[in-house]
Amino acid sequence: MTNPKHRNLPVQYLTRIAMLAAVASVLYVIQIPVIAFYKLDLSNLPVLLGAFSMGPLPGTMILLVKSLLGLLHSSSGGVGELADFIMGAAYVLPAAILYRHRKTRSGALLGMVTGTLCMIVVSVLVNWQIMIPFYMNVFGLPMEAVIGMASKTIPFVDTEWKLLLCVTAPFNLLKGVVLSLLTFLLYKRLSPLLHVHAGRA
Repeated sequence: MTNPKHRNLPVQYLTRIAMLAAVASVLYVIQIPVIAFYKLDLSNLPVLLGAFSMGPLPGTMILLVKSLLGLLHSSSGGVGELADFIMGAAYVLPAAILYRHRKTRSGALLGMVTGTLCMIVVSVLVNWQIMIPFYMNVFGLPMEAVIGMASKTIPFVDTEWKLLLCVTAPFNLLKGVVLSLLTFLLYKRLSPLLHVHAGRA
């Protein structure tokens, strides 16, 4: 017969996924303007905490639920949420996979550094192929206007690729560093609440 303790595991996973996704959804609404149309939010902090404590798949589920809930108040017709999901997965999955194979502080740091680098590369591609065309088509902005948003702060940004390499990439580096630092500081403190244990009711 199936051990009742093990039958409780799916419930525990779903409870923690729902809880972390709810926190991530709230944090997704709180956005801090940084430069041009780039805004910093901490919504992937609960996602990474969940991925570290439960694994890459539950982490991806938290990220997906956060993105789906974001559709309820989307101002981009889901395009922004799609881009956020892709870039979030690029950060969280490499970090969680590496940490799963090396559950030490150095393993966590290696995972988060790798995830940050992956997010930077993917963010450049996503902004190039999805977000910038979206702003241009939906809001009727020419490329010069999009570039102009950034050039007000960084005058030498005068081409699309300078925008991508000198604004998009550094912004996502900042985002990765902030998320990684907060995860590093909070994970061990919150670990007892986040882990799923077979021995619990």
